[in-house]
Amino acid sequence: MKMVFYKTDEEIEFIRESCLLVCKTLAHVGSIIKPGISSAVIDKEAETFIRDHKAVPAFKGYRGFPGTLCVSVNEQVVHGIPHESTIFKEGDLVSVDCGVLMNEFFGDSAYTFPLGEVSQEAMDLCEVTNTSLYKAIDKAVAGNRLGDIGFAVQRYVEKEHGYGVIRELVGHGIGRELHEAPDVPNYGRQGKGIKLKEGLVIAIEPMVNMGKKFVRTAKDGWTIFAKDKLPSAHYEHTVAVRKNGADILSDHSLVEQAIKNNDNVSLVGVRSSTTA
Repeated sequence: MKMVFYKTDEEIEFIRESCLLVCKTLAHVGSIIKPGISSAVIDKEAETFIRDHKAVPAFKGYRGFPGTLCVSVNEQVVHGIPHESTIFKEGDLVSVDCGVLMNEFFGDSAYTFPLGEVSQEAMDLCEVTNTSLYKAIDKAVAGNRLGDIGFAVQRYVEKEHGYGVIRELVGHGIGRELHEAPDVPNYGRQGKGIKLKEGLVIAIEPMVNMGKKFVRTAKDGWTIFAKDKLPSAHYEHTVAVRKNGADILSDHSLVEQAIKNNDNVSLVGVRSSTTA
C-alpha cells in the first residue's frame, strides 16, 4: 500500500490556491463555451489563462497526455483529448477536467457543462451526479472511513436513481503529486477502508453513466467512454478532511456565476436534502 501524506494547514492553503486557479480557469471556460466552437479552442484558452497566472497546466504532458484540459463529450466519461475536429453542438454535455501546479502543489476540479437546450434526462443526470458529489463530501470527516464516501455516491446514484457508477475510475489523494494515495472510489461499503484523519486531502469525483456502469477505452488510448454510448457526467472537488466537516478547497460558485452570464450553457443545480 502506498504511503498516505497528511498535509499541514500551510500546505492545505497552497493546495487551496491551486484549486481556486483551477476553478477560475473552469469559469473562464464556462464564459466562452458554446455550440460551434471546438474543444481545442477552450483548451488553448485554458492553457493561456493558467500560464498568465504564473502556474503550469498539470495535465499537459502527464504520462504523455497532449492537452491542458480533459474534454469529454456526451458518452465520453473522462480523459477526452482536445481536438480541432471536436465541435460542440447544441444539447451536448461537455465534461471539463482541469489541474494546475502552483507553488509546488497541485489543484484539481471538474465540471460538466450542458450546452444550450439539453434534454431533461441529461439535466437529471447532471443534477444527480453533482448532488452525489456533495453527499460524498458530507462523509469526508475525520473518524469516518473511506468506504463511507463511496457508499454515499453509490447509494444515491445507483439505488435511488438507477444510473451506473463507473468502477474503473476513482478519485485520489492530491498534494505535491497530482495522484497520491489513497484511491477514492465512488462505490464501497459503509465502515470499510482506511480511517479518515485530519489533514488528508483528496479529490472526490463521481463519474456517472446514464445507462450501465461499463466503459471502454478509445483507440487513442486515453478517452474513456460508456460502452452503451449513453451520456455521462463528471463533477469533482478537492477537499481537506477536518474534524467538523470537509473543507472544500475548490469553488464551483465561480463556474456557476460564469454560466449565469452565458446564455449558451444551462445551470446545473444540486438537489435538495443533500445530507440525507
